[in-house]
Amino acid sequence: MESSTTSPTTFGPHTLPANDNINPYAFSVDLDGQWFITKGAMIAYYGDIRFEAVTAFASQQAWVAARFSSPVYIHDWVIAEGHGKLVLGDRGFDINSYTLEDGNLVIKANNLLAFEPTLELKQSIVPGFVTLIGSGTFLASSNGPVIFVEPPFRADPEALLGWADVPSPSVHHDAAWMAQSFATAVQGMVGRASGEERQYDFTGAGTILLQSSEVVRHDPSLARLVESQTDLLSPSQAGALGRKLLAREQAAKS
Repeated sequence: MESSTTSPTTFGPHTLPANDNINPYAFSVDLDGQWFITKGAMIAYYGDIRFEAVTAFASQQAWVAARFSSPVYIHDWVIAEGHGKLVLGDRGFDINSYTLEDGNLVIKANNLLAFEPTLELKQSIVPGFVTLIGSGTFLASSNGPVIFVEPPFRADPEALLGWADVPSPSVHHDAAWMAQSFATAVQGMVGRASGEERQYDFTGAGTILLQSSEVVRHDPSLARLVESQTDLLSPSQAGALGRKLLAREQAAKS
């Protein structure tokens, strides 16, 4: 098959890069053992590679349970095991590989694409994020190129991708911005927020990772995380939350 203009590069098992990007949107893993990957990330592979849900693997292998400790996200992951070339992608998002050296990195869960089993994944105390601990390589997707900044820094939650070796951020609310107009106040009441209204404050030493765009991926696991916490609410609190969510849904439809 040939293009009408320039013929595209045709890759095979011996010409795909080893543990490197094929282009900004696809990554080739030279698999020789096991990797954790998110469901749907595999777009192609060569060789003898098998895929099994982390939940099934953890019931048989104690090392999986020791390295993957995130009840909210465990159903979204599989283990790729075997030998060959594994091509990963994420719906046209940029993909980059990173190496941790005895590090501690918190990353937006829905942007973490894959990681070596030499790393441990833990549930973060910040909703929507997970923590990687140890030494090894991981892949993350982003909406545009990634920007690295040093604290002290205040980040837009939608643009924030993660942070390494930095204490968990505090949340800053800009009440003055929210009160600037009636429209902004209405957005605040129905739960719509932007970086101008709410930001994360970082202090200390370390590195913060930002996306180049505020457009975020939908994270279906967040609903499970929030739902798991609703048992802590009193009946009146649960009712108030239900009314707020209903108002938000109605506002989105109008």
